[in-house]
Amino acid sequence: MVNMKNQLHKILPFIAFTLLLVSSCSTQKSNTSDGYKSIFNGKNLDGWQNHGAEKWYVEDGEMICESGPKAEYGYLSTVEYYDDFELMVDFKQEANGNSGIFFRSTVEGTKVSGWQVEVAPPNQHSGGIYESYGRGWLIKPDPEKDKALKMGDWNTMKIRAVGGTITTWLNGTEMITITDEKIGAGKGSIALQIHDGGGIKVRWKNLKVKQL
Repeated sequence: MVNMKNQLHKILPFIAFTLLLVSSCSTQKSNTSDGYKSIFNGKNLDGWQNHGAEKWYVEDGEMICESGPKAEYGYLSTVEYYDDFELMVDFKQEANGNSGIFFRSTVEGTKVSGWQVEVAPPNQHSGGIYESYGRGWLIKPDPEKDKALKMGDWNTMKIRAVGGTITTWLNGTEMITITDEKIGAGKGSIALQIHDGGGIKVRWKNLKVKQL
């Protein structure tokens, strides 16, 4: 019995260390070494809120937005608010593909207050900044930069928001930089949009954010 107790005293520290290591690895699954945190778990829409009657669902690890019978505007917003951040999002447009990524935004019904980084078909200013129910277009990318968009294939949008300065990149191409006092005072969530009009379907994955 004494020998058994001695053996337990020897292995208990090892067991505790192993459990700590497993716990640490589990945490790292959602927090990468570069400081980004996943905001989509690939399984369901936990942490997100649906606004409107359009379709938002998860399929094969991807978040999908699709026009519903009403063909109205729809939004899927994070429950958490984000002020200064870098956001990385992969998207693939099918059919029309007119959508957007809102930041520092609030939604009431299907009326959104905030700013949109445009996600749209070719020649419709993807990467530009639009203020909904306000000043409209604040800045559009130079037309030649539109060639960065890969319609019907996967694209990566990066958004950096620090105070009133916003910079966007599409597939590594810097699309715009703008400094705006009103944006700097904004508070709200990150939200994905599905445009009205019907016939729209966009796939999203690898949504991750780094708070600055």
